[in-house]
Amino acid sequence: MKLCDIHLRDPFVYAEDGVYYLYGTRRGEKCKTVPWTGLDVYTSTDLINWSEPYECFTRPDDFWSDRDFFAPEVYKYGGAYYMFASFRSETHLRCSQILKGNSPEGPFLPFTDGPLTPEGWVCLDATFYVDDDGTPWTAFCHEWTQIGDGTVEIMPLTPDLSAPAGKPETIIRAGDAEWSYSLIDPTSRNYVTDGPFFRRGKNGKLYLLWSGFHAGPQYWYVEALATSDSGSIRGPWRHADKFIYDEDGGHGMIFDGFDGGLYLILHSPNVPPNERPRLYRITETDDGFELGERIG
Repeated sequence: MKLCDIHLRDPFVYAEDGVYYLYGTRRGEKCKTVPWTGLDVYTSTDLINWSEPYECFTRPDDFWSDRDFFAPEVYKYGGAYYMFASFRSETHLRCSQILKGNSPEGPFLPFTDGPLTPEGWVCLDATFYVDDDGTPWTAFCHEWTQIGDGTVEIMPLTPDLSAPAGKPETIIRAGDAEWSYSLIDPTSRNYVTDGPFFRRGKNGKLYLLWSGFHAGPQYWYVEALATSDSGSIRGPWRHADKFIYDEDGGHGMIFDGFDGGLYLILHSPNVPPNERPRLYRITETDDGFELGERIG
């Protein structure tokens, strides 16, 4: 398969031992009915040719969620592989939970008794970050659908990732970015935060990628960038003046290629049913990242 053949949103690539593993939110026929059945992984050794999907998470019969299996991200930590993903049911608000496996291909299984994000919050797009002191953190979006002005929250985790080790802290509000567009009408405060992802630059700066909607004559989904002025996950975070990507695409992440190159993957366009993963070479600059050629 080529990337243009793969129908998913929220792409995420984990790279290990010469293999790239691609995860994302299923789209198309597999997610038109309830219950949703699982999450997939695609593999490649050259970023051009990809395998058929393999189901790396299959919904257990007793799993609490039966829909909206969103935005899986996989990280190796402490000798195991952890998948951070979002879930929902008819009776439970959307939230994030950690799954665990012994391989990037899974099978991933529920690691905790229930969700990681706070009870009563509508959340999605959890990611993972380990700070310079070795403290593990998750970051996630508190959804605009519940609070109007969407936020990115951070929360420390216990060393084994089994539970929160503190309360959530807000690090950005979408409406604080001058370019944010209100989805309801220009006078309301309904601003989206999607897909947080942290990347430490070679220059030592800590960057946060996130997506929202651009305030312009036509609203577009964009890949935005913020920089931590302290170098810490707590910020304060300063929004960049320009976007990494502004052609109706986002929910991206950056990874290192086996060729020494740096890559950005995101989905575009943002309109169902046309979403596809798009892959670009990127270059790190003094104040962020610059988009290069498209791959695949």
